[in-house]
Amino acid sequence: MAGIIFLFGLLIGSFLNVCIVRIPNQETIIYGSSRCPHCYTRLRTPDLIPVLSFLFLKGRCRYCHAPVSWRYPLVEFLTGLLYYLTYEVTGFQPLLVKYLILFSLLVIIAFIDIDRQIIPNQLVLTVLVWAIGWQIFWPELSWRESLLGSLLGGGILLAVALISQGGMGGGDIKLMFAAGLVLGSAATLLALFLAFVSGALGGGILLATGRKQRKEPIPFGPFLAFGIWVALLWGDSLIEFYLNLSGLR
Repeated sequence: MAGIIFLFGLLIGSFLNVCIVRIPNQETIIYGSSRCPHCYTRLRTPDLIPVLSFLFLKGRCRYCHAPVSWRYPLVEFLTGLLYYLTYEVTGFQPLLVKYLILFSLLVIIAFIDIDRQIIPNQLVLTVLVWAIGWQIFWPELSWRESLLGSLLGGGILLAVALISQGGMGGGDIKLMFAAGLVLGSAATLLALFLAFVSGALGGGILLATGRKQRKEPIPFGPFLAFGIWVALLWGDSLIEFYLNLSGLR
């Protein structure tokens, strides 16, 4: 079953690539054939096999031989891996559906933020509606705990934005407000901690390697997505480990 989930994730990753390209351009993701961004030739099934097409074609378009971005196989493989790990943690149950769709949205958000330095409002709204729907029909948390997570997530990042005078984007604030409904208070704090730590490490690496200059903005959405993912799947274990280690329990 885990292998099937992984392959399913690869296929979904191919669709997420379409979303990453089209959503910022206000294009439909429902219909329309995939085309090479260089020669605009319509891509056929052999060109669209997740990961394998990229490897077989050596990272180039079959028709014009222009290089294909590494992002396409990366998103496909990453989505497959996320689906596999999520299944391993949750098992085959309704909660798996909740998390897989949420994590798919986070993949789209992360890569759009990397490409465009924005987090589209429609994606944040989708996360919010998805979270509220599950809170109504299949709640994991009390409403009090869910709303507290939301207020903490959005409130802490809003405070950071005000103190740093723009050092935090509005999309990041809205994303954590929406995700906090799913996380609850403790997992929200853990997600933010992981996002800030991974963001500091990632930003340091980008600066050290010259990929970013000191005054260039670094997208925070991917680090928030990472923090949310880890906190949801392993948050209880990590919090328990910290409490035991610190002697608080």
